[in-house]
Amino acid sequence: MTDLLLIRPRAESIDGQAILRPLPSAQCRSIGPFVFFDHMLEQAYAPGSGMNINQHPHIGLSTLTYLFDGALQHKDSLGSDQQVQAGDVSWMKAGRAVAHVERTPAHLLASGSRLHGLQVWLALPETEEQGEPSYAHYPAASLPSSDSLGVRIRLIAGNGFCLQSPVAVRSPTLYAELHLQTGASLTIPNEHRQRALYLIDGEAQLEDVDLPTRCLAVLPEEDELTLLARSECHLMLIGGEPLGPRRMNWNFVASNSALIEQARQRWAAHDWPTVPGETARIELPG
Repeated sequence: MTDLLLIRPRAESIDGQAILRPLPSAQCRSIGPFVFFDHMLEQAYAPGSGMNINQHPHIGLSTLTYLFDGALQHKDSLGSDQQVQAGDVSWMKAGRAVAHVERTPAHLLASGSRLHGLQVWLALPETEEQGEPSYAHYPAASLPSSDSLGVRIRLIAGNGFCLQSPVAVRSPTLYAELHLQTGASLTIPNEHRQRALYLIDGEAQLEDVDLPTRCLAVLPEEDELTLLARSECHLMLIGGEPLGPRRMNWNFVASNSALIEQARQRWAAHDWPTVPGETARIELPG
């Protein structure tokens, strides 16, 4: 097997929430449509504390939030106000302009809570970059899964392993959660051009190569590869068809720099849709 490209994530903190961020990196700007990957590390919030990300803008992408533990309250400039539980998909298409907040729900803020999950960004096709924004919530029960021979697969978005997610992705996409029991194996098919594995917990090998924990392993294109669990393990698989080069600046993604500069100027001038009932906002960095 061709050597894997291993992307070590950067350690970040957002409002006190520890995060590992393997994408984007200098080694790899994207995997299929995925241009951003944040792993929100396991965190216990004491009563009276929690995540509180004030309103901030996006263009040219879709955000997908998926939790393993805990809950978040999503609010956006479209009027959405949705509690997102572990196993749900929170899917927001930014299009030409959207703003949102993410915070610990009030009842968990009072009692204390735990949080662990992922937020990824998927670039939009050029024809949809300046389209209408939208939001959709998909309950955990709506996501397809399979469970056989010690391998449990949950298809979060896109298609793969003979499963099709209801999430309204805008280009060929693969986003799956994998749980393998000790000794179980799984063939990673080559039906998607670009793919990468992220090992959250446990010990696993890909074609006899040990996968580092919490590191993004970019798979060689076109190869079908065998994943083997050396212990009970939990992984994420992302991939799809690349959409071409994308520029990213702060929370903005676009195929050309003019759209990003326009968005920066509009946000700085407070010429942007606002989240109902919200006044606090995150200003442009720098």
